[in-house]
Amino acid sequence: MENAKLKKRKSAPRRPKSLYSQEELREIFRRFCVQRPEPKGELEHINPFTLLVAVALSAQATDAGVNKATRALFKVADTPEKMLELGEERLRDYIKTIGLYRNKAKNVIALSRMLVENFGGEVPRTRDALVTLPGVGRKTANVVLSMAFGQATLAVDTHIFRIANRIRLAPGKTPDEVEEKLIRIIPDEYLYHAHHWLILHGRYVCKARRPECEHCIIADLCKSPEKTCDIPAPLVELPPQVIGATA
Repeated sequence: MENAKLKKRKSAPRRPKSLYSQEELREIFRRFCVQRPEPKGELEHINPFTLLVAVALSAQATDAGVNKATRALFKVADTPEKMLELGEERLRDYIKTIGLYRNKAKNVIALSRMLVENFGGEVPRTRDALVTLPGVGRKTANVVLSMAFGQATLAVDTHIFRIANRIRLAPGKTPDEVEEKLIRIIPDEYLYHAHHWLILHGRYVCKARRPECEHCIIADLCKSPEKTCDIPAPLVELPPQVIGATA
């Protein structure tokens, strides 16, 4: 009997080690929740298809830059059928201000065609199906599943990858490794919004060039060797996000 219990314990999945205790992890995300109760992604979109296109276009580009290009695009092509009718050459004219626009235009037309031919013109609701689309990887699929279909996924972009390693929250050498660790350590009640909390924290506070520790609400909990302040910023709810207010 004792051997059976030991065997069962050894075969159970192990939680990754973290420098943060469960209490600290819960407190970190509790504060993010107080600060931004309903965080939102900053890519403008109309429906699941336009979200998919916007996320695909955002690789190695800023959300503001993508929004500026897609505002006019989505007025004329907000479905896969309309995108195919627009065509690759005209699509390039709309998105030429975005990096790698030629290859992205080719992928958007190809994924639109696949959506029409294989999925009845609808964006699929599973990761396995989404990643079969041209130009759509795991990160893009996770963003679409979360923002379009309300699934608790965690897309590791450059901001999240940087923060996870910088503050030692979930250090890893690859985005997939970081994603796996974050999903396991983030308390379940905070997992749905964790993606946006971490992105916004990285975009506006824990910045790439110099983290603004004096504006950080988790400065006292942060275990980054780079931090310059131990006193957390006041924990107050921020004004609601206005997506598309600036470009």
